[in-house]
Amino acid sequence: MCGIFAYLNYNVARDRRFILEILFNGLRRLEYRGYDSAGISIDSSSQSFLSSDSNGHFSNSVPSPLVFRQEGNIESLVRSVYKDVASTELNLEEPFSVHAGIAHTRWATHGEPSPENSHPQTSGAGNEFLVVHNGVITNYEVLKETLIRHEFTFESETDTEVIPKLAKYVFDKANEEGDQTVTFSQVVLEVMRHLEGAYALIFKSRHYPNELIACKRGSPLILGVKELSEDMGTGASFLDLKFISENGHPKEFFLSSDASAVVEHTKKVLVIEDGEVVHLKDGAVSILKFENGKGKRGTELSRPSAVQRALSFLEMEVEQINKGNYEHYMQKEIHEQPESLTTTMRGRLKRGGSCKAKTVLLGGLKDHIKTIRRSRRIVFIGCGTSYNAALAARPIIEELSGVPVTMEIASDLVDRQGPIYREDTAVFVSQSGETADTLLALEYALENGALCVGITNTVGSAIARNTHCGIHINAGCEIGVASTKAYTSQIVVMVMLALAIGDDAISSRARREAIIDGLFDLPSMFHLASSFNRFLDAECLF
Repeated sequence: MCGIFAYLNYNVARDRRFILEILFNGLRRLEYRGYDSAGISIDSSSQSFLSSDSNGHFSNSVPSPLVFRQEGNIESLVRSVYKDVASTELNLEEPFSVHAGIAHTRWATHGEPSPENSHPQTSGAGNEFLVVHNGVITNYEVLKETLIRHEFTFESETDTEVIPKLAKYVFDKANEEGDQTVTFSQVVLEVMRHLEGAYALIFKSRHYPNELIACKRGSPLILGVKELSEDMGTGASFLDLKFISENGHPKEFFLSSDASAVVEHTKKVLVIEDGEVVHLKDGAVSILKFENGKGKRGTELSRPSAVQRALSFLEMEVEQINKGNYEHYMQKEIHEQPESLTTTMRGRLKRGGSCKAKTVLLGGLKDHIKTIRRSRRIVFIGCGTSYNAALAARPIIEELSGVPVTMEIASDLVDRQGPIYREDTAVFVSQSGETADTLLALEYALENGALCVGITNTVGSAIARNTHCGIHINAGCEIGVASTKAYTSQIVVMVMLALAIGDDAISSRARREAIIDGLFDLPSMFHLASSFNRFLDAECLF
């Protein structure tokens, strides 16, 4: 899975070295996602110059952005960038009061790992449009053939390269037809109209200096906002995006495919939703809604409708994304399981008393639990580890709920258009809440009228927002690619779900109470196992 990151400073001086390090550190925070190459783009100068087009019209222009791409790890990219900077005598101390930089880690899907196939991908000579991309464009071959007929030359094997070239085509066409006022957002919206597949994109262009545009469909993307003024506002204005956009204060913006690259800078974030186009310009954030039916009106590009959104507060600490004294994240997260399981169950398990039964309280399901009990069947839908967690929990869910339980791999369900009925309860399990195939399956289940329940580890994720109800597993940030604490917390949540569904059955009360006692003991058992592992590790040193 690719990682994308961008940094824009507004009305605050940052030198080129500082900007580079922000971009490099953002990529380092995304390393855990897996990658084989990386790249960045920054401005070559803070100065503009006067230029004229073929019709003799004069305008302010900026030099072409610089693009650095390298196969291998991020440190290889860092060495390559500083080597190129030294050879060209680029001034690392040059200040920029406004600057937009983009960065990317690539996991090869189309074409082998190489500088040419790395991102940012470009529209061609001059780097008029640049794009970093997470996802897959499924119709790129058709778009590529069309652009080749319009005399575009392709340098990479990627699906991404069609995007900046399509942006240049749209921009040039609009200018040829006399639309001299075409905006950056109009260009991007027209590009989106031609794209099929799942993607998160960040656009940079020399025609729109110091601006960035981000958009998404299926792949995760967030915006972080950091105000640098002493009077940053409190109360209602603290998370008011309109107020922040209009106050003119110095600020920094961060775009990322993962919150782990943003949390060290700010906790004020906007989770970008599918179909939204976020335009950063002049210290303001504009959010536009992509509507596929709206294209060109005659020779003019359509004017999109604006959307009002509020920022949210990121519930994550920097300490959660640091390895501490552990050799790697997976080891750290294995040893965090006693605490993660305790947090998962906190406030949800009730021991009762001498006269009260032991029970489970799941606030996110309280308005829907009776509907779940009456379901024709419960369908668990997920991918990878989440699917396996549901598979492990299925026997106890069937035993306690008395409702038939079936399992579906999300991609397979969508591909074969498997039966989902109005009388079904569909449970979507995803650690991130942004798994592309699971989101497509959720859309399919909603269309078929099923009650949709989400089990995720991410507050505000797409699955959390779009299901009827759900349960957060509260396992904390998991960075290791192989799931550990999220997997065990998912199983515990599904066991608690089974207990809640079967809570009205008197015949299984003793069994339920025994399971609840076992759940209370679970964190201490994990702690004992972790302590034993540490003892073995220490013994191995001698």
